[in-house]
Amino acid sequence: MTTPPSPPAAERTDGSSVRIGALVPLTRPGWVEAGQHLLAGLELAVREVNDGGGIVGRPLELVVRDTAADPQRAAAAVDELAHLGVAALAGEYHSVVARAAAARADTLGLPFLCSSAVLDALTEQPTEWVARLAPAQSHGWRIYADFLLSAGHSRIAVAAEPSVYWASGARILRDYLAPRGGTVIELDMRALAPTAVCDELVDNRATALLLLVGHPEPAVSIVKSVRRDQRLAEIMIGAPAGQPEFAEWATLLGEDSTAIPFLRYLPESLSPLGARVETALRERLAEAPSFVAFEGYDTVAVLADVLRFHGANRARTAASWPRVAVEGTRGQIEFSRTPGISVWQWAWTPVQVVDRDPARPDRFRILHAG
Repeated sequence: MTTPPSPPAAERTDGSSVRIGALVPLTRPGWVEAGQHLLAGLELAVREVNDGGGIVGRPLELVVRDTAADPQRAAAAVDELAHLGVAALAGEYHSVVARAAAARADTLGLPFLCSSAVLDALTEQPTEWVARLAPAQSHGWRIYADFLLSAGHSRIAVAAEPSVYWASGARILRDYLAPRGGTVIELDMRALAPTAVCDELVDNRATALLLLVGHPEPAVSIVKSVRRDQRLAEIMIGAPAGQPEFAEWATLLGEDSTAIPFLRYLPESLSPLGARVETALRERLAEAPSFVAFEGYDTVAVLADVLRFHGANRARTAASWPRVAVEGTRGQIEFSRTPGISVWQWAWTPVQVVDRDPARPDRFRILHAG
């Protein structure tokens, strides 16, 4: 960072902690496994910051609140954390939940570094208070659409549930594919049972089915139904939102969990920092860390760097987003204003399309990169 150290921050060496509020889905209907990985990354980075002397002699403290994928609960947590005096907010995985948190943080003047949520319109109006590490949905899903076209898929069905996030994803795919000869057929999962999806796929001559639905259900039931229908032996199932990233997917689906391409935000090979963090995260999680765990670690790395210069001063923290330059686990992190994105955005973290290898379901194959 190029910002000079702030004298008030340097004066605080009394041992009182600098607190960061962490928003994480840790109970259903939240995606619990994603929340656990996100929290593991946040906690590992906090431990390393404190091992290295903290924030100008003050320990960094994480104040965790479970959002449970509930926007109202997240907004209430932001209010509580602001009242508790946190210097900044971190985290959140679910886009619709992060949007509620970002709106509240903007209203309260509380810096929020969003770790994982990708919805383009994270706030209704441009804000100085919110920055984001994850790539915007329009960026990642266009890369996924490129993958579909390169794999020869032009008639693509989407099994979709109603939500802003899924509707946004379907629109991105349609707008990108239509000028390139692709067709998107929407299947409303409010009206269709998983078994009925198969008939729709046959009737519409779809060559690919994308799961724009919740995990584990109805995603798991849809996959099982399609895999067992002999008429659909050649169809590709895809999951751009990343459902197959986590071990629970393989546990629930077994052999059916493989060859389902999804988006993952990791480079082809990790830097020395990334490799070291991967080892520490694997030990902490007792399994391979997902990209979400790296997002958590990078979030705290950025906030710690900012806080060393500005202490707990919220306005100075928010003003520093455009001057951030931090080595993260997946590349150099800098924020900028990106057209169509209302928050300060890292443009861009590496994006891959990967799937689980049928020969070894615990191994991922990189199919496409953007």
